[in-house]
Amino acid sequence: WHRSFTEMSIFSPPPGALYYPSVVVLEVCFLKSSVSPGDGMPKENSPFINNTDHDKGSLYDGKNLALFEEEMDSNPMVSSLLNKLANYTNLTQGVKEHEEADDDEGSAKTKKPVKSPALGTLIGVYLPCLQNILGVILFLRLTWIVGTAGIMEALAIVFMTCSCTMLTAISMSAIATNGVVPAGGSYYMISRSLGPEFGGAVGLCFYLGTTFAGSMYILGTIEILLTYIVPSAAIFKADKKEDEPEALLNNMRVYGTCCLTLMSLVVFVGVKYVNKLALVFLACVILSILAIYAGVIKSAFEPPDFPVCLLGNRTLKNHNFDHCLKTMEVDNVTVTTKLWSLFCDSPYPNATCNKYFELNNVTEIQGIPGLTSGVIRDNMWGDYGPNGMLVEKKDQLSVPALDTSQDINMPYVANDITTFFTLLVGIYFPSVTGIMAGSNRSGDLRDAQKSIPIGTIMAIATTTFIYISSVVLFGACIEGVVLRDKFGDSVKGNLVIGILAWPSPWVIVIGSFFSCCGAGLQSLTGAPRLLQAIARDGIVPFLQVFGHGKANGEPTWALLLTAGICEIGILIASLDAVAPILSMFFLMCYLFVNLACALQTLLRTPNWRPRFKFYHWALSFLGASLCLSLMFISSWFYALVAMLIAGCIYKYIEYRGAEKEWGDGIRGLSLNAARYALIRLEEAPPHTKNWRPQLLVLLNLDSDHVVKHPRLLSFCTQLKAGKGLTIVGSVLEGTFMTKEAENIKSSMTTERTKGFCHVVASSNLRDGFSHLIQSAGLGGMKHNTVLMAWPGTWKQATDAVSWKNFIETVRETTAAHQALLVAKNVDSFPTNAERLGEGTIDVWWIVHDGGLLMLLPFLLRQHKVWRKCKMRIFTVANMDDNSIQMKKDLQMFLYHLRLDAEVEVVEMQDSDISAFTYEKTLVMEQRSQMLKQMQLSRTEREREIQSITDESRSSIRRKNQTGASCSESGPSRPLQETQEEEVVPSNPEPHPPPCADTGPDRVHMTWTKDKFLTERNRNRAEANMGVRDLFNMKPNQSNVRRMHTAVRLNEVVVNRSQGAHLVLLNMPGPPKNRGGDENYMEFLEVLLEGLNRVLLVRGGGREVITIYS
Repeated sequence: WHRSFTEMSIFSPPPGALYYPSVVVLEVCFLKSSVSPGDGMPKENSPFINNTDHDKGSLYDGKNLALFEEEMDSNPMVSSLLNKLANYTNLTQGVKEHEEADDDEGSAKTKKPVKSPALGTLIGVYLPCLQNILGVILFLRLTWIVGTAGIMEALAIVFMTCSCTMLTAISMSAIATNGVVPAGGSYYMISRSLGPEFGGAVGLCFYLGTTFAGSMYILGTIEILLTYIVPSAAIFKADKKEDEPEALLNNMRVYGTCCLTLMSLVVFVGVKYVNKLALVFLACVILSILAIYAGVIKSAFEPPDFPVCLLGNRTLKNHNFDHCLKTMEVDNVTVTTKLWSLFCDSPYPNATCNKYFELNNVTEIQGIPGLTSGVIRDNMWGDYGPNGMLVEKKDQLSVPALDTSQDINMPYVANDITTFFTLLVGIYFPSVTGIMAGSNRSGDLRDAQKSIPIGTIMAIATTTFIYISSVVLFGACIEGVVLRDKFGDSVKGNLVIGILAWPSPWVIVIGSFFSCCGAGLQSLTGAPRLLQAIARDGIVPFLQVFGHGKANGEPTWALLLTAGICEIGILIASLDAVAPILSMFFLMCYLFVNLACALQTLLRTPNWRPRFKFYHWALSFLGASLCLSLMFISSWFYALVAMLIAGCIYKYIEYRGAEKEWGDGIRGLSLNAARYALIRLEEAPPHTKNWRPQLLVLLNLDSDHVVKHPRLLSFCTQLKAGKGLTIVGSVLEGTFMTKEAENIKSSMTTERTKGFCHVVASSNLRDGFSHLIQSAGLGGMKHNTVLMAWPGTWKQATDAVSWKNFIETVRETTAAHQALLVAKNVDSFPTNAERLGEGTIDVWWIVHDGGLLMLLPFLLRQHKVWRKCKMRIFTVANMDDNSIQMKKDLQMFLYHLRLDAEVEVVEMQDSDISAFTYEKTLVMEQRSQMLKQMQLSRTEREREIQSITDESRSSIRRKNQTGASCSESGPSRPLQETQEEEVVPSNPEPHPPPCADTGPDRVHMTWTKDKFLTERNRNRAEANMGVRDLFNMKPNQSNVRRMHTAVRLNEVVVNRSQGAHLVLLNMPGPPKNRGGDENYMEFLEVLLEGLNRVLLVRGGGREVITIYS
């Protein structure tokens, strides 16, 4: 068969996987073979490549695809791949496997096979989202929000919050349909899209939000119980009116803790009971909503009778009196009512009463005038006020009293908190959360990529309609003073939304009670599993313990932590105080869902192929901006705290967390930002003010590929302090196939060196280091400074390779206009853990080559190792220089450079060349000449003989292969005899064997054995004559002067800086004549003799420090 696939892969890797294919159309050929398809379950990151789950024993023995048989273990056949895709079933997350484990306890140890997911859009997504979105705020606070904010501002609150969740649902649908979403739901989507740091931070915020949501639902449950069902069950009762709020909070704490304990036990015993009761709780929510709409319709033609008593324009608590009258006629006798007793000191008509009570009459109005009463006009705008402000009907006549000090003790309905618009936004927002319920059940769905977008968006649209219609209908049916009465005190303690419902307020009371119970149980069920998913990912080390649980996987430890955090919310005890807290955490989660979608869309990663097409990056950015705005609108204080918590978690994961590569969008963003920055850096060379040493550290490895001088990495770390570019390079002798860099990377980690590792495989070290100097870095991020160690054993080396490589490296850095730092005695340099005490860093400024000598001590002193060291600068003056003026000029120069350093000018007096210097130069040249003679007499001759022998072997081999009889060589002889008697001179061009049919232009010249011995003896005699001439040599005058400088300068430096922690010295350049390279090494050795830590510095030919700002 032949089929064309328009996608590179049917199975999508995790969202945001950064893989850029070069081919889009894939031609697949299916051929019949004897390989049985594998049945391994797909893994998260690489489901089929390198999959080791299939049977290793069944070897491929077919004929059609034998060319690929050696790769079958790592790259499966397409037929096997498609078979795995067809049989793929994602394990259902949530409670199904835990239920099966519970059912199997005590009987068989084998688990039942997991059934294929079969939930559709309605049951699997729409109804769970509906149940999670509609909840406690709708029943307990929406009427109060409408009365306090007014219809217009309440609609604005609903519109903002529902727009936020709708935009988030669009972004979530795009992410959820871009591949399979396993267990973890929203946490999985965010972490795989934004990386482990953001994923862990937002995942824990989402966990905290879900946990505090459990607190809010439990507080709602207790509020319904103690306020509307059994008020007499209160343990703490207030003797005075001003003590009532505190008593209510204490009751909430006691009953809330008991309820939390009971719910935690239910979840611990078995979550299957919670799952079975979910349908009951959903039915309660739906019935309550229907009862509200039925009551609204009924109020249009038959409003319910719930009178409200007003004293003047003030609303009275209708608890302790039956009649809204001051006095009444009983058997033709005027008697006072219970209301009179509340405002007067005695029940008699001549009693002393409250002044406001005396000046105003009581009136009775209907709490629910009905849909057609026109009360909507009075409820259009808000009525905010401080804590303790009385609830008043504005258009009612009233005579104000001068003394209002006793109002707080009177039975008036008053605000229990200070109200303002932003507070209401924070309290209301939890009523629109719960949109993740569908994505959290993705494993239970028949077609998750179709059901999640449709079900979630339809649920949000439905609830948005319910909320908008409820705001309008509540404002059109209920009196304003009743709407602003949070606990229904004016209507005999009934639930305000309940008095509107039909057929009875108890429908709403009982329905909202069970709805809050169910929502609390589901929060206590979902939050521990979310924490368990985060813990099992291993990105937050201190959460590892919460990944464990009971034998069936039940997250016991996570449940205990969840209950503990939930108790914190219950101790707060106020629904209005807990709601803004969980709003922050949910908004943080939604913010990053939008950000993830926008990031993936803008980066255009090849794996970003969502099946849900109705998304756009602008919508995601709008959703993210709206989430951020709502956070600060609700509570800027809580918003900052939530961001601080998320930031701390982010930095902790970055510092201590496990390394995870999930193909996240943040990595893609980093790649794009790096590309953009590199292109910008390429446009112009860096200014002197921006110059900093970008280091290429050249490391030498021993025979076991272990770093010889790890202190070089420590010094690099101290010099860079984590800033700028660091490339750690090394050369491995061999081919590219043997290249490895693990030891270097581990050394970098040990020495805390932040940078890049670049290992080059080369046939010799010389070419390898040359390649590194030329090619390391990319674009504008190339090194400008080379750091290497001094070859300390160059004198003891049997060959000259080490110091020749060193000198050639010096020449190449100079030719490349790069600075060079050479550390002598680098193994004695301090480690990163050491702290040098009081001491100095001495700079010997001999020649000016860009100011790098001045900059390096300043950079070193930024690190804690060198922080206590002082900087001293020495410069050398000749006899004809004005040393006093030089010191003043140097001090002024350092002042303009903003460098703190002591300045000293050392006068170098002219003196005759000492006999010691003359003798040292002579010994140096004699040693050099002797090495040349020995090398010529031994090494070069051996190499020449070897090349002659190799040529002779190849000549004989070619002669034997042709089968021709050659006149010069006669019959075949042993190879040893051939090597002794016939030696063919080395020639760059190959010669054919001397055969009978060879023409005159192809004559093969040979040496006889006698001729070769004569020539060898003559060369030996010449070498012996050269050795005798060594003792008659006179030193070169140029070398004598250089040696004199090295000796004199060394004396001065040792005298002044022998006790310094570090000495920085100008490095003289190598000679232009390569014949004096070994003398150059001697000069440097003499210059540095007697000094412990030395850093030779050679500038790159440009200014690196400036006096200008």
